[in-house]
Amino acid sequence: MKKKQFKTESKKILDLMINSVYSNKDIFLRELISNASDAIDKLYYKSLTDRKVKLDKDDFCIKVNIDKEARTISIIDNGIGMSEQELDENLGTIAKSGSSLFKEMNEKNKDINIIGQFGVGFYSAFMVAKEIRVLSKAYGSNDAYEWISDGALGYEVNKASKKDVGTEITLLLKDNNENDNYDEFLEQRRIEGIIKKYSDYVKYPIIMQKEVSSDDKKKKPQVKDETINSMIPIWKRNESEVTKEEYNSFYSDKFYDFEEPAKVIHSSVEGQIAYNSLLFIPSHAPYDYYTKEYEKGLQLYSNGVLIMDKCADLLPDYFSFVKGLVDSEDISLNISREMLQQDRQLKLIAKSIEKKIKITLEDILKDDRSTYEKIFDAFGMQLKYGIYSSYGMNNETLKDLLLFYSSKEKKRITLKEYISNMKEGQEKIYYASGDSIDKIDLLPNVERFKDKDYEVLYLCDYVDEFTIQALMEYEGKKFANVASESTDIDDPKEKEELEKRNKEFEDMFKVMKEALPEVKNIKFTNKLKNHPVCLSTEGNISLEMEKIMNTMPTGENVKADVVLEINGSHPIAEKLEKLYKNDKEQLAIYTKILYNQARLIEGMTIENPTELTNAICDLLSK
Repeated sequence: MKKKQFKTESKKILDLMINSVYSNKDIFLRELISNASDAIDKLYYKSLTDRKVKLDKDDFCIKVNIDKEARTISIIDNGIGMSEQELDENLGTIAKSGSSLFKEMNEKNKDINIIGQFGVGFYSAFMVAKEIRVLSKAYGSNDAYEWISDGALGYEVNKASKKDVGTEITLLLKDNNENDNYDEFLEQRRIEGIIKKYSDYVKYPIIMQKEVSSDDKKKKPQVKDETINSMIPIWKRNESEVTKEEYNSFYSDKFYDFEEPAKVIHSSVEGQIAYNSLLFIPSHAPYDYYTKEYEKGLQLYSNGVLIMDKCADLLPDYFSFVKGLVDSEDISLNISREMLQQDRQLKLIAKSIEKKIKITLEDILKDDRSTYEKIFDAFGMQLKYGIYSSYGMNNETLKDLLLFYSSKEKKRITLKEYISNMKEGQEKIYYASGDSIDKIDLLPNVERFKDKDYEVLYLCDYVDEFTIQALMEYEGKKFANVASESTDIDDPKEKEELEKRNKEFEDMFKVMKEALPEVKNIKFTNKLKNHPVCLSTEGNISLEMEKIMNTMPTGENVKADVVLEINGSHPIAEKLEKLYKNDKEQLAIYTKILYNQARLIEGMTIENPTELTNAICDLLSK
């Protein structure tokens, strides 16, 4: 028969698919096996609807054969086959999809699943093959035909001979070159690996011949058929039928984690969109989790065929630690299974999964606190960052999943638990920030709140205070930093007396401030018990935020509005009053020493340690 040319638009699509659409060569086998599964589905459906057709489902299979000498790979199915016209239409015109039309005709029949786009994914085989032969015999026909093409000069369809119904696709591999080694696709283990990765859950047996070694070396090696794929996905089984050991084994094999997951979430969802999912919450963070190299995403399957290894769109960033997969027939695919349309179905699945993860975490927090705390140790930072990075838009989703250390409970509590423990009449949620729980516990500003029996949350992670600011409030209670100059627990009478005393020493503070132009204000305070001084801040930037922001590689020099507060009941207050009257030069020295002491207490650096040590030595020597 005369060679036919591909249509111009088809030739352009073919070139695009081979060179651009598919990101790796492995998927050619996935596409051909999916097409073979489609062909068997069609014949099986025919057996269900046509009483004249007598077939046993157990007889269906897909065979994959390798011939190293001939440099060929063959994919053989005993499905419905194709006539001469179907070969010409399906393979001669790219994107002519018999499977797609078949699905439209039978979309109400839930027993049949068509996963392929025959005539589209088929052409991915030209990434590895310099020639493709498709030998096919349609069910009910006595004639067989062979489609042959090199992908460039067109194709031809000839009458041929074939005993059994079905299709046999034979790829003649390209020659090796400097960049590509096509011989790898002639290795049994390589092909088995591709099948296990992409087509493990195709519901028909995928069979390869395997050599069986013999003790007698003179005898020719025997071959036997071996089924490569699992066929029944674990996520399509009832949860009650799957053991903990099976879940753990699957998790370890698929996600390369040799520690048990903290939680397994097995779901089957019906409704606007149907899907199965199998999710795992790890018990620890991967070594690269908090680096830019970490890739989030769930495996995405379409009817048991792997479409994407990591579909990032299925997980929000704050749940990026979740591993697992989603399998759905309802996802829209365009010309390549690797190129998902950003459609409504995908968004619905993602929203449903997000809700499921949130509910599961809340249940663990409620019913298994120790497990939740282990999860929070590993991924709590990401949950907090989810609030901060979204400027509070994710507050409703995440706020009840947060844990903070409590000065009263001496353990981590939720914000809901803090609210339930609040003193009568308390209007704010108090917190303090620092490098560690022990250091925060010793801060002068914290001492008075503890003495008055107020619970203080200790924020130790660098993102904590930014998270609190993004939250703004919880159940109508605003957050207040105990180190903020505006945070006040004095009774009106105490406050009035303190304001009166500060007014009285206003001139002294002006002289002291001349020695410390970097501070916003200096004043007496009654919030300190035994400590001589402390630092507080005005405005939204705290001292801890200043430290963190100045370690970031932005080049910014962020400054908090610092207030030096002096314990009005401490002997140092009397000393300062005497120096103001008798030796203003010494007053300046004392002021700088007190300020630097306060910085040390806060865990901050001292800009001029030499000046400080010299001043202390001068005072000690007098």
